Amino acid sequence: MTSVEEVLGLSGSGIDRPVVAPRALRAVPDFVVAPRATTALEQRRRWERRYRTLLHATDAGMIALAVGLTVSIQIQLGAGLLESMVHASLLSALWLAMLGGTHTRDAALFRPSVAEYRGVARATGSAFGALAVGDALMSLHGMQLLLLVALPSGLGMLVLSRWSWRRWLVAQRAQGVFSSRTLVIGHRDDVEYVITNLGRSNSAGLRVVGVTLLDGDERELVVGDGAYPVFGDLTNLGTTARNLGADTVVVASRPRGDAEFVKRLSWQLEGTAAELVLSSRLADVAGPRLSFEALDGMPLIRVQIPTYSGGQHILKRALDIAVASCALIPIALAYPVLALMIKLDSPGPVFFHQERVGRDGRLFKMVKFRSMHTDAEQQLAALREQNEGSGLLFKMKDDPRVTRVGRVLRKLSLDELPQFWNVLIGDMSVVGPRPPLPSEVTGYDGEVFRRLYIKPGITGLWQVSGRSDLSWDESVRLDLRYVENWSVISDLQIMWRTAKVMVRPSGAY
Repeated sequence: MTSVEEVLGLSGSGIDRPVVAPRALRAVPDFVVAPRATTALEQRRRWERRYRTLLHATDAGMIALAVGLTVSIQIQLGAGLLESMVHASLLSALWLAMLGGTHTRDAALFRPSVAEYRGVARATGSAFGALAVGDALMSLHGMQLLLLVALPSGLGMLVLSRWSWRRWLVAQRAQGVFSSRTLVIGHRDDVEYVITNLGRSNSAGLRVVGVTLLDGDERELVVGDGAYPVFGDLTNLGTTARNLGADTVVVASRPRGDAEFVKRLSWQLEGTAAELVLSSRLADVAGPRLSFEALDGMPLIRVQIPTYSGGQHILKRALDIAVASCALIPIALAYPVLALMIKLDSPGPVFFHQERVGRDGRLFKMVKFRSMHTDAEQQLAALREQNEGSGLLFKMKDDPRVTRVGRVLRKLSLDELPQFWNVLIGDMSVVGPRPPLPSEVTGYDGEVFRRLYIKPGITGLWQVSGRSDLSWDESVRLDLRYVENWSVISDLQIMWRTAKVMVRPSGAY
């Protein structure tokens, strides 16, 4: 076997070994030379550095505003200028260091918005925690005002600025700018699954420019409304990525029986791609419960088993009561106007009560503002053949049973407002899976029953992801993801997204 020393011409021992001049290195085989970054990879790194620089400048500006405001208040209260400036400079330096040290600017590029904002909050808390410890140990004067003023104002401005930059970045990525050219590798079904999921959001910044299939010999793969060219095979994946200028490679699935495939591919991509992304359908449901670690060099993926009771659920119930109590006050004020409109438009009651299935299969009466004629249930059988919904759902975009006022109520989701009463009495939650009809539940099979493990919600992932435009399978997938991975933070985020959907409705009919 030829050794590296023999390849370099260094075989032999002692003083007999020749001294190699730098120019002799030109003859070294390519596999001995460390890979150099391609033009595509350098371009990606360049715009990433520029974006991080913009974030760094904005972070510094927001911190300067918050700290400057606090210093001005301290001076007006009689504090010394020099002492206040020293404390402000110390806090500013520590704050910026924490934002950089916790990689919040990396999170701004590659992670969901919640992860970025959580990182900013954690870095801010760490900075002020260290400041509080220093205050306790050294009895620094004037630090209390920094904690009371700079902390909330600074955190608010940082989150607002990051939110603004993220919106700008997502808008740029929607136009194909600041996106990673992505090659997807795997079996046909897995590749289609990855492309479908990447197509739902521009925030990831992964733009598929080609695929490599482990099965089939077609030259083009059609997924939804898009067609993706098929390139190469297992023997030239690195060359394929290099020729495409792909700086991200997604492995949707690997060849069966080839345990070393991913490791070899990562070596081939050195100098060509910035990221090798491994896709797993396990992450579709259990993503937030996944953790990675190494045990004696063996990589492990841990999946935390979900629970459906305990402290988090008590906290969720407390949030439901607080939100429902606050929501019912303006709803009560708006009730006379809405009730009058409903009554004048068509005869019948103001409210519509319908039996739905709640947690653990318990039945309850869900209340809504009536948006249909009173004989809607009797007309349903005659309209079955015109069903435009998917799976077990019945939906029609131009349902003749809906009243004129009802169309407006549905478009703006105002018909759902009385359900806050269901939340207050404990039948529903503010956020959760869609509350199903008993007739729908009788058609459930297998894993779909897991939707009933927690209370149904007024809103949920289905509400902010297309509503009636979703397929049955997609609706089930979103509900199952929520059931197993919900958190109070995600609930608050869904509530915020719901407010935006009500202003710009989509899929509501």
